[in-house]
Amino acid sequence: MKKTLQTVLAGGMMVASLVVGGLVSQPVLAAPTSTSTSGTTTSQVQDGVDAVGGKDNKTDLNAFLKLIINILLFIVGAVAVIMIIIGGISYVISGGDQSHVKAAKDTILYAVIGLVVALLAFAIVNFVLLNIK
Repeated sequence: MKKTLQTVLAGGMMVASLVVGGLVSQPVLAAPTSTSTSGTTTSQVQDGVDAVGGKDNKTDLNAFLKLIINILLFIVGAVAVIMIIIGGISYVISGGDQSHVKAAKDTILYAVIGLVVALLAFAIVNFVLLNIK
């Protein structure tokens, strides 16, 4: 069961890294200046940005940070819920063995604590990001 949990966590981290990696923009490599169609000398990078509507499409650091943090908190919350389920199953199949019952109760307790911490972190992050000007 531990091996399965490790596999699920590793897969989740890989998916999260792909999501985060896809959000990071790639560098633009261009010559410093060029002549535009209107005959003026401008930056090729600026021409490219203008061509894709970059004047109206500004990146917001707060929105990007909020997205990354929300994704990570979602993963933490999902893992906490999975651990609650695993603890519940362990509790049911413990068969009255005190050491197994204690381990299952501890798993559930720590998972609930982790879920509460994740919810509080979500609330704090959103509060801070909304109040930063």
